Amino acid sequence: MADIGVYHVPVMLHEVLDDLAVRPDGIYLDGTAGGGGHSSAIAARLTEGGRLFAMDQDPDAIAEAGKRLSGLPAELIHANFTEMGHVLEARGLKADGILLDLGVSSHELDEDARGFSYHRDAPLDMRMSQEGRTAADLVNTLPEAELSRIIIQYGEEKFARQIASQIAAARQIKPIETTLELAELIKKAVPAKVRRDKNPCKKTFQAVRIAVNDELNCLSSALDTAFASLKQGGRLVILTFHSLEDRMVKQAFAKWSQGCICPPEFPVCVCGHKPAGKPVHRKPLTASPEELAANPRSKSAKLRAIEKLRDAD
Repeated sequence: MADIGVYHVPVMLHEVLDDLAVRPDGIYLDGTAGGGGHSSAIAARLTEGGRLFAMDQDPDAIAEAGKRLSGLPAELIHANFTEMGHVLEARGLKADGILLDLGVSSHELDEDARGFSYHRDAPLDMRMSQEGRTAADLVNTLPEAELSRIIIQYGEEKFARQIASQIAAARQIKPIETTLELAELIKKAVPAKVRRDKNPCKKTFQAVRIAVNDELNCLSSALDTAFASLKQGGRLVILTFHSLEDRMVKQAFAKWSQGCICPPEFPVCVCGHKPAGKPVHRKPLTASPEELAANPRSKSAKLRAIEKLRDAD
């Protein structure tokens, strides 16, 4: 087990709080509570009857967040953030702010038994919820063509076909059971120059993790639910950590922010379509140099926020 003093360092904490514009009497939902870093900072500001609903699908995260949120006006809910609409509807509420931090937590990366890291040997797991099929199940049972598609689509890996072929050949001899077994197969599949330049495992491990946890489908489902669950004037704040997530969030925000939808050849607007939201900042925010120095895992983070003006069409 990794010896770490902090379960998870919340990324861009001050920027997240600024974008949420937390009101002391507001209703907030953190769909990815993790170790409770963002959640506890939000809940600490709810001094006038406000409430926070802190969700996570990882039972380890719920246990840790419970420690951080003890005594604060927060309710812990063990569920995937796709369930946020049901959580709020069951209580007859809409939110003043919703946060989704889509990164893998430091605990999940550093806890060897979770099987997320390609730097240490561990069972090939990668399940955020600790339920369902594992990464080992996926790499040992998927057809080679499907495995290649996943690595191309979710990892944007140009050597996906070679990697899938190497995996398919190896599993005929014995099942692939550990992280380092998979890492060695990836290294064998790519050219020597690629291995010399950097560790070639990152993209494939990302792709397998996304597939195991169905991350992009969950995000696609959650985006519309989150926006619909906001009050007018409420804010949706999302931290992404790779281009596939960020592209989906950017496109959703652009759709909600669009005004006139008349054909471009029309001389004047006749549709009367109004934006449902407005971006809080024009471009995504990134971590400061100081944060990057203190927490290198914030390097790929992008923070986007949108304020709801009305219900989307």
